[in-house]
Amino acid sequence: MNEPTYLVVGSKPWNRHVFQTVLRTKPGRWRFISERDELTHARLLADAPHYVFFLHWSWKVPADIVRDFECICFHMTDVPYGRGGSPLQNLIVRGHHETKLTALRMTAELDAGPVYLKRPLSLEGSAEEILMRANTISAAMIEEILQTSSKPTPQSGPVTVFKRRTPAESEVPSLPSVEAMHDFIRMLDAEGYPRAFIELNGFHYEFSRASLRDGRIAADVTITPIQKTQQEEAK
Repeated sequence: MNEPTYLVVGSKPWNRHVFQTVLRTKPGRWRFISERDELTHARLLADAPHYVFFLHWSWKVPADIVRDFECICFHMTDVPYGRGGSPLQNLIVRGHHETKLTALRMTAELDAGPVYLKRPLSLEGSAEEILMRANTISAAMIEEILQTSSKPTPQSGPVTVFKRRTPAESEVPSLPSVEAMHDFIRMLDAEGYPRAFIELNGFHYEFSRASLRDGRIAADVTITPIQKTQQEEAK
């Protein structure tokens, strides 16, 4: 009897790391997909995976893949609260300090599928630290799903939908406290995310590695000139 095949999909370096160090050592045939053009219906037909696990994926998954394969994603909210985009940032701006990491079956409706597992997840630290923490928990949840052959159960309760944030929303708004400023900087501090910024007197100031101590924030700041458009220069 052939071993079952499992696909793990992830676009971040920490996704590949947990695949290499944890998941691929487990029973079965394990394969990793990191590029958008690798995730095709034809490839999945060839691999015939028992499960397709999405650790972190920035692109829309083709509808025929969701329809024809058992796809499981890991969403950083206690669904049905917080379906939708930018869950980490939307949670922090709402004042949450902890959440649930939910393993759910992907369906045609975003984040609305039945739930396999939920596990606690702290929202302390930078966005990258939180994402790496979630990545480690996701790997443990994958192991549990495979060991228990658990079946997903439908979501219940009132639905709250989060809106995906745009890069322009990373501009630092008027904030009520230094704690709120610290939260705003840290929630955007991860590879591939538009970091918190301000623009002043022709320069773009981008903030990272923020720490809050004694009522003050210490952070790294990258300063670059704001590039004028050709139309502005001609005026």
